[in-house]
Amino acid sequence: MRFFHFYTPEQVPSSGIPECAVAIDVLRATTTIATALAAGAEAVQVFAHLQQLQEASQNWPASQRLLAGERGGKAVAGFDLGNSPLDYTPDRVRDKRIFLSTTNGTRSLQRLEGIPVVITAALVNLGAVVDFLRRGSFAEVWLVGSGWEGAFSLEDTACAGAILHRLGCSLNQLGNDEAVAALALYQTWQDDLLGLLRRSSHGQRLLGLGPENDKDLAYCADLDRLSVVPRQVQPGVLASGG
Repeated sequence: MRFFHFYTPEQVPSSGIPECAVAIDVLRATTTIATALAAGAEAVQVFAHLQQLQEASQNWPASQRLLAGERGGKAVAGFDLGNSPLDYTPDRVRDKRIFLSTTNGTRSLQRLEGIPVVITAALVNLGAVVDFLRRGSFAEVWLVGSGWEGAFSLEDTACAGAILHRLGCSLNQLGNDEAVAALALYQTWQDDLLGLLRRSSHGQRLLGLGPENDKDLAYCADLDRLSVVPRQVQPGVLASGG
């Protein structure tokens, strides 16, 4: 396998399609998606724009849908859920379809829709993702961070590096400088991932919205908490796979 890392969806090449792509948004979309599916949600359907989400959700029975939205770290007014994984409990989401739009993570997923195999990764389901990639033996894999409004993010790059580290990748398996940097970043911070999340600009942004968000950071830093691999089953729709 050969791996490429892209800091943001904007950095993803417009030509060339790998066999597999991994979307990463540790704070918090891909953490929340994994949590929702592990809690029994039927699927998570993602949207870059709130209006698209609202229109599509009308085609789903009201009793079987939940609208989840986040902008700037805050829940969207009038929606059922925001983007805190702690809110996605089994009693709330079991057997429901989650219609989700976030500031950054859902944009990454829409950018990758046309790739044959698309999964999502976070620190909470790291081991399951690594096992999936090992079994797949894909010739080329893109690890795509979500960043923050087009800018680099520490936490997504560290998660990409954690995947490369767990897979035991050699340098000749890393296809670009960003992948080398991701591996080095994770190896530097692997013993203090919560500290990294608190230090990151988005971690600081969430803490600035309220100290209670430190519980989200602790959850998002909890390695291997979940065994689910969210996988795209149709464009924009993720279900448990692996």
